[in-house]
Amino acid sequence: MKRFFFNILSFTLMLFILASCSGVKTEKVRLAEVTRSVFYTPLYIAISEGFFKEEGLDVELKTTWGGDKTMTALLSNGADIALVGSETSIYVNAQGASDPAVNFAQLTQTDGTFLVARKKADNFSWKELKGKTFLGQRKGGMPQMAGEFVLKQKGIDPKHDIDLIQTIDFANIPNSFASGTGDYVQLFEPQASIFEKEGIGRIVASFGKESGRIPYTTFMAKQSYLKKNEKTAEKFTRAIYKAQQWVGSHSSKEAAQSIQDQFFKDTEPSILESSIERYKQQKSFAHDPILDEMEWNQLQTIMDEAGELPKRTSHHELVNTKIAEKVTKNH
Repeated sequence: MKRFFFNILSFTLMLFILASCSGVKTEKVRLAEVTRSVFYTPLYIAISEGFFKEEGLDVELKTTWGGDKTMTALLSNGADIALVGSETSIYVNAQGASDPAVNFAQLTQTDGTFLVARKKADNFSWKELKGKTFLGQRKGGMPQMAGEFVLKQKGIDPKHDIDLIQTIDFANIPNSFASGTGDYVQLFEPQASIFEKEGIGRIVASFGKESGRIPYTTFMAKQSYLKKNEKTAEKFTRAIYKAQQWVGSHSSKEAAQSIQDQFFKDTEPSILESSIERYKQQKSFAHDPILDEMEWNQLQTIMDEAGELPKRTSHHELVNTKIAEKVTKNH
């Protein structure tokens, strides 16, 4: 009996020692995402494939539904890091913030929305939007500005050629279109494909293909947080880079299987897979977390054309590339 208890005690002690030696101290990071979308697949892969855990990070993900709400969460210390459109950092800086939001890792590099028409159009032409009701996104938000940029390129004046609706909250736009509001709507995946399958609408164009490369969605944190927690930001960025590489080297089906249960349990596997593939085909997922100056300038050009750019802001003022460059160089 004594030998039995001695063996149990020895085994327990051995497990404790192994855990102490091999275990990594876990650090909690509160992350606010602007919406839940297949568009952010690399982020979900970083969680589902354990890349954050490998870096000793316990990422607490919260969906805040809208750029304004996401930035409010970040600035009020309700989140450590925010995944949101880069334009929000420019708005905050223009208001004279003493502790500005700084972009330190890029996740997506194109617009992620699609033009969905209520009626079937075999040979779609952008001119068909003229005189129609367009259910748009929030004024000043990246989806709306990129959308207007594309419309102008196609010879459509958003203020005069279409009946533009911008009064509906971001989270309620799909429901509004489903209930009969609008002839056209701008939607992210997988909602666009879900509507197509349900016969509510049909995808007729991609704003991502038409608008070109821009830092559409990035991870940002307050300047003070990055100074105090540079190592944490580095670990976070490394996990994202691992996920970006994983997405690039695995099939859309494998990616869908990885994130299905945890993030899209109510979405049909086939729709999830096709949505990821659509984003991969148009190169929406950034291949690395570095936000370059050319993309930054293109972002401000789009904002300026939409009449929403408070002032031009230099790349180095609101973008920290040192962390991402270090991660990609050493990985």
